[in-house]
Amino acid sequence: MKTIKKLPLTMAVIAALCPISVLAQEPMSQEQIDQIVAKAVDKALADRDAKIEAARLNRTDTLVTPQVPTTPDKAVPLGLKFTGYARYGAHFQAGDQKYIGVDGSYNGSSAIGRLGNEGNGGEFQLTKIIKADNGAIWDIGVMIDHWGDEVNLKKAYAGVTNLFESQPNAYFWAGRDFHQRPQQGINDYFWMNHDGQGAGVKSLDLGFAQLDMAAVASVEQCNPEMIEDGGNPSRISCTGGSGTGDKGNYAATSKLHGIKFGPIDFELYANYGFDSKAIDSDERSKAWQAAVVLSHTGENSLNKIIARYSDHSDNSVYNKTNGLHTVYTSFEGNYKFTQQAQVEYLLAFHDYDNDEQTLDNRRNYGAIVRPMYFWNDIHSTWLEAGYQRVDYENDGDNKGWKLTLSQNISIAMGPEFRPMLRFYVTGGQVENNHTTRVAGQDNTQLDSFNVGAMWEAWW
Repeated sequence: MKTIKKLPLTMAVIAALCPISVLAQEPMSQEQIDQIVAKAVDKALADRDAKIEAARLNRTDTLVTPQVPTTPDKAVPLGLKFTGYARYGAHFQAGDQKYIGVDGSYNGSSAIGRLGNEGNGGEFQLTKIIKADNGAIWDIGVMIDHWGDEVNLKKAYAGVTNLFESQPNAYFWAGRDFHQRPQQGINDYFWMNHDGQGAGVKSLDLGFAQLDMAAVASVEQCNPEMIEDGGNPSRISCTGGSGTGDKGNYAATSKLHGIKFGPIDFELYANYGFDSKAIDSDERSKAWQAAVVLSHTGENSLNKIIARYSDHSDNSVYNKTNGLHTVYTSFEGNYKFTQQAQVEYLLAFHDYDNDEQTLDNRRNYGAIVRPMYFWNDIHSTWLEAGYQRVDYENDGDNKGWKLTLSQNISIAMGPEFRPMLRFYVTGGQVENNHTTRVAGQDNTQLDSFNVGAMWEAWW
């Protein structure tokens, strides 16, 4: 059928390429005729495909949907884009702790290891992107999150890129957004976090590096309190969610990235925190922090070193404590022995030193290793082992370990692929010696054994 459809096209091409006078001069072999026909058909089909593609490219699309800034020459799809991250499941507690953790830890909610040791919640976003007649690409995003009893508005922003010919990739934004929140996955720790509302620019090209800058404000939060009301004794002041205004804590943030020193990728952060008059004068303070990140990507590995120093703050300059100095350093990465056998790992150190309140001074040491074996592109088995020690300057230390075995069903082969169904058992032991001594009790040992099933996805 395809040969019959191509016959008129073939005859027309032969007639154009082979005049009658030429054919009459010398008979041609069947092989020569076949070669001419094949070349002519290929050329005609290629010309037709080129015209179809040109017509497609000339079509104007007014709605696009990427979540991040789009390069000027990138084709933009129609419609809304639904993105997010979520994990929900059942977690059965058969021991002393539902989620295993060491008291006094500052390295995230799952500092002793994340696998089989995290609660439920999610973030759900809709993004609409509009391409203007002048070529500028605008995006508007709204996100709600669910990490507790409340559903909160986490994002409500607008941004634009391809605005200036000299800076086609610079992205200007304003509103409420995730902001400067680099995260370590294996312990679920945001070693910086300045989510809030404000304005800034990302990916400003300096020639030798890309620059991100912003001024942001912490969003006001409502703390529910009982209100004395004879007519309604159960009345509370609010439901506990995020407000619409600024709390009064501000941050000027900056990041240099896209720098290479040979095989090393280099990033530099510098932030400054300050308060407005919305904060009582005796509580106003200032803080600053700086961090450097060195990364190396090999054929079978990825390794990263993070070093952060904060003055009067910890991981956010929104939250200030006079006299506080903190240092956070870590080494993390992954190695691929084969496509089926891989391992992730993390070593972390956190020093919390307060000149004015020495009772809380402590050093936090942590180690996590997660070997993984992928039986095929669907099934995998992961084993995660974690250890943590919180060494207080006074009255002893707290320490603990955790071990999780997880059988997984995922969409493809590799630790980065989701959705995933996870079936796990988690065991561990924690000794909070410092905590019990401060409370005037005997040392307490907490033994844990938990069983759970969870789905996790990002999209």
